[in-house]
Amino acid sequence: MKTSPPPDLLRATASQAPIASLASLRQAGRAPALPFALTLPDGGRLEFTRLLRLLPDKRLAGLALCNGEPAFAKLFIGDEAIRHGERERAGLTALLAAGLPTPALRFAGPIGEGGYLVLTEWLDGAAALKEHWSAPIELPPLLSAMRLLGRLHDAGLVQHDPHFGNFLLHQGLLLLIDGDGVRADASAAGQLANLARLLAELEPVWDGQRQQLLQAWGRQVDAKALDAAVIAARQRRLRRYLAKTVRDCSPFAVQKTFRRFTAVLRDEAPGLQPLLASPDAAMAAGQLLKNGNTCTVAAVEAGGRTVVVKRYNLKHWRHALSRLWRPSRAWHSWQTAHRLDFYGIATPRALALVEERRGALRGRAFFIAEHCPGVNLLTLLDPAREPEPAMQQVLRELFALLYRLRITHGDLKATNLLWHAGRIVLIDLDALTEHRSASAFARAWRRDRERLLRNWPADSVLARWLEQVLPGYSPGH
Repeated sequence: MKTSPPPDLLRATASQAPIASLASLRQAGRAPALPFALTLPDGGRLEFTRLLRLLPDKRLAGLALCNGEPAFAKLFIGDEAIRHGERERAGLTALLAAGLPTPALRFAGPIGEGGYLVLTEWLDGAAALKEHWSAPIELPPLLSAMRLLGRLHDAGLVQHDPHFGNFLLHQGLLLLIDGDGVRADASAAGQLANLARLLAELEPVWDGQRQQLLQAWGRQVDAKALDAAVIAARQRRLRRYLAKTVRDCSPFAVQKTFRRFTAVLRDEAPGLQPLLASPDAAMAAGQLLKNGNTCTVAAVEAGGRTVVVKRYNLKHWRHALSRLWRPSRAWHSWQTAHRLDFYGIATPRALALVEERRGALRGRAFFIAEHCPGVNLLTLLDPAREPEPAMQQVLRELFALLYRLRITHGDLKATNLLWHAGRIVLIDLDALTEHRSASAFARAWRRDRERLLRNWPADSVLARWLEQVLPGYSPGH
């Protein structure tokens, strides 16, 4: 619920809105024409002027005018619209009955054609809590959310799909929304699982602040049980998120034909369209950065900025044959970049993936990412001295996090670590792996560690400092 235009402008914009059928809204998919109007059961008129959330063939939500007055409208249009609408109404009613802050309910009920409408008050200037966070996230907003979660649990309720988008901040007051996810559950196990799922929404760097968050939540909990539940919930979230990166959904636009597979960030698709249509031509017109047998890299202008295109070549027929059935290295880099982003580990923003195909058989592939202007550590660091204090802290935190998550890079040259905007940015993700096996991770981590240290003379001040601060250091080594 972001700031709306003045009511007079809204009325003028929506006054000529045509009546839409639910069938036409379902057929419109992701692009319903705005504004559109619906006739309410009492003969009133509802006019949608702006969509804030859309699930094709299931649900639309956004700013609407109900008989001329602004309201937040959630319109269920799918096969199970009545069931989901009733659940939304029941959840909001439960929040209101428990005295929990939530927008006032103005209308909830079927509207014909199998649809269901829920109207709540429009809170001008309100936005999801995560939209108010600075970068990095600050602690006070999180503490407020944890206190409100504690009140929800005190009322014997849980959020089926808890996330920080369900906490709405308006004029300094935090409110709960999404009644569809509210369930009755007063059990300690249910509330612990609910807590764990919300904590799993945070990047792992926040695990060290958990005690403060639990104090705000207001309950005692078994630390080991909670830690295990958070790890499990985070892994479930990661699997779901990575699955989204290669299917058509709100954040990703995916197209699959007999000869091609393309995945692109939906908000980047328009600017990248010429590049995606002909990546070879774009690379030929760009600046060549690397021209190897298996990989060609070029800096290309696209959408008014520089992006890096990495083409994975096929050396000969045997190489091509070996790659036919396996996900391409571009596919791996695409998912790995989103894995790192999920964990809050800096890497250039992954923009698109293209695979040339013949049915299920894969050929050449392209990985497209933002260009990072940072300086690599081989150029930046002086072997004769330790890093500056700010970089020391960032290096310690990064490698401690990688070690805790069992992530290895696979080619940890100093040129694959860039210093930019106060962060270490990882690039060249072809071999990056998150390990399930502790023994496999230990072997791979040792190789990563040794590869990084080989960038500088073993007896240099810098190498000795890194040897001591990198996880896995053994004084007797």
